[in-house]
Amino acid sequence: MLTAVLIGLIGALGVMDFQFGSLYINRPIVLGPLVGLVLGDVTQGLIIGANLELFFMGAVSIGAYIPPDSIVGGILATAFAISTGNSTEAAIALAMPIGLISLAVGNFLNVFNSVILRFTDKYAEEGKYGGIVATHWMIGILNVLRRFLLVFFAFYLGVDKMQGLIDAIPTVLIDGMDAAAGLLPALGFAMLMRMILNKQIIPYFFLGFICAAYLGMPVLGVAILGLIIVVVQFGFLNPKNETATASINEEVDDDDF
Repeated sequence: MLTAVLIGLIGALGVMDFQFGSLYINRPIVLGPLVGLVLGDVTQGLIIGANLELFFMGAVSIGAYIPPDSIVGGILATAFAISTGNSTEAAIALAMPIGLISLAVGNFLNVFNSVILRFTDKYAEEGKYGGIVATHWMIGILNVLRRFLLVFFAFYLGVDKMQGLIDAIPTVLIDGMDAAAGLLPALGFAMLMRMILNKQIIPYFFLGFICAAYLGMPVLGVAILGLIIVVVQFGFLNPKNETATASINEEVDDDDF
């Protein structure tokens, strides 16, 4: 019971990340080791979490698309794999179905969130800031409770049954997931690059690739170089002068008319 409660609290911690800004606590690579810590195998939790991170790397909500729940899917897949003594491939095979089930439950319960949002609109029209904050936290608490209860009951009631489900998975499917796991890094990075690369960013991407592949620069060095480029490119070193220069240019432009 205590283990199930702690696993459920990890699920609550993951969704609370959205209430305080995106600190990426909700990612499998962070939650996986926490699950491993509770179950007494931090190393395996980190290994499974890292592989699930690659699996869910491109799963981002864009427009009307809502990806599978990586929080519940990642936590339960890691917990079931460690508890039943199965491999990373078994965790990957479980992560997507569990994430889709959690997404379906969330979509059903979001109907109640829309009712609360009506009060948010009302408070906004009346200028009641406190009411807006209250509804924000109310929806957040409901999401936390949903994740906690879902993870808690699934782990508390489903470990033995999940072992039977894993045993029923054909060997060929496990072998296929093992082979697919080798493609996950390339697939995850490809999905990520497709979203972020554009004409302004792609030169810096190739600069980082050249530094790492041909100049032998370590990842930390590439990251520091990227930070320097951002600071120089966006004028963080001298923001006041940049603002003053922009104001002078605007005045000169106005004088031309």
